Amino acid sequence: MPVFEYAPAPESRAVVDIAPSYGLFIDGEFAGAGDGKVFKTLSPSSEEVLSEVAQAGAEDVDRAVKAARKAFGTWSALPGSERAKYLFRIARIIQERSRELAVLESLDNGKPIRESRDADLPLVAAHFFYYAGWADKLAYAVRGRSALNGTSGADPRPLGVAGQVIPWNFPLLMLAWKIAPALATGNTVVLKPAETTPLSALFFADICRQAGLPKGVVNIVTGDGSTGAELVGHPGIDKVAFTGSTEVGKAIARTVAGTRKKVTLELGGKAANIVFDDAPVDQAVEGIIGGIFFNQGHVCCAGSRLLVQESVQDELLDALKRRMGTLRVGDPLDKNTDIGAINSAEQLARIRSLADAGEAEGAERWAPACELPSSGYWFAPTLFTGVTQAHRIAREEIFGPVLSVLTFRTPEEAVAKANNTPYGLSAGIWTEKGSRILWMANKLRAGVVWSNTFNKFDPASPFGGYKESGYGREGGRHGLEAYLDV
Repeated sequence: MPVFEYAPAPESRAVVDIAPSYGLFIDGEFAGAGDGKVFKTLSPSSEEVLSEVAQAGAEDVDRAVKAARKAFGTWSALPGSERAKYLFRIARIIQERSRELAVLESLDNGKPIRESRDADLPLVAAHFFYYAGWADKLAYAVRGRSALNGTSGADPRPLGVAGQVIPWNFPLLMLAWKIAPALATGNTVVLKPAETTPLSALFFADICRQAGLPKGVVNIVTGDGSTGAELVGHPGIDKVAFTGSTEVGKAIARTVAGTRKKVTLELGGKAANIVFDDAPVDQAVEGIIGGIFFNQGHVCCAGSRLLVQESVQDELLDALKRRMGTLRVGDPLDKNTDIGAINSAEQLARIRSLADAGEAEGAERWAPACELPSSGYWFAPTLFTGVTQAHRIAREEIFGPVLSVLTFRTPEEAVAKANNTPYGLSAGIWTEKGSRILWMANKLRAGVVWSNTFNKFDPASPFGGYKESGYGREGGRHGLEAYLDV
């Protein structure tokens, strides 16, 4: 086969105008933190300082919550059809500014531009469009009490002020997952983006102003974990929504325990991607690649455990290694890049530590020949074989481009190994037998089960997990119920 060399195809940075500093977005205006504290946000691919951002303290969080409370009365009183107009407008502006936002996301997060452009931004707009359509139909969304089943009297009401804390792996998409249903149901929002990726949330604040959204309906407070703790613990918050690590999720659950606050937690995962001997090998390999190396493995539902039937292990691994050898690691703004930069030095250190632990415990490590850039945070796509269920790399969430391979002989063994984890967020099944897919899906303790595909999302489909992967659902009608008093 001929070998074709790729020419660089960088996206222009000129489409994004990043200001040297940003304040907090409270009551429709940008302003500095009360105590003047700031922090820097870096581009993980180059370690370049992109901007300086305000660090919100307790007083700032209090101002934001009070602004949201003040706006709640007017916003919740609007007819659903009127709220829908704002959400539709936001969705259209996101589409119009999608190139700008995609470049910004790749700069601040490190993910490849083709992922932020072709996956993240279309889904962001789709979530606002989808929930705009629900805004005047909330009585139909309430399970078991809607006019759809002939009952009457369904009168779902908004909860009030939602405190939302989002992670750094999908900054703008996680914002859309949380803000869109909250606004559609008549709630107001105070959102805290991750410390390492605050810029797209601040750009979204500008989109809110561009859309004419009433002041105080959406407020953005930037900062580190202490800011998030202030938000979650604030007595003026009625609903807490968090996506992030299981450790922080447990701390949030302890904070809200005994209060009137409703809470949804979407936490970590250690998903099994299960390949049977009758699966189409090439299709399965592409699913495995997308399942673990998409967004550098910074995905809570990443298929980080590959369970392959023993009889096809060698064939599948040979094909998988060949495909891994074609992955391009490098500049996130290059349209040819498959794997971008690790989000932070802290996350890179964790990935390295767990990969080293895998080797120390006896697993065999393999990675394709890969020249990594000299600056920034990088980790080559990595495969471990000879992994047992006792290995740390098979038990702990690595949140990086590292795949652990285990084997099985029977479907029952595959289910037992897949479920042998404290997590329960997602799973994948690869087989030509529909009956086996249904049997497996019924046995797997996972909130999302993909069949002959992986990492496919739709705003109409609920997402969430079991066990230490959290509770509650986002997306679909289920995502509305989390913001309604029924």
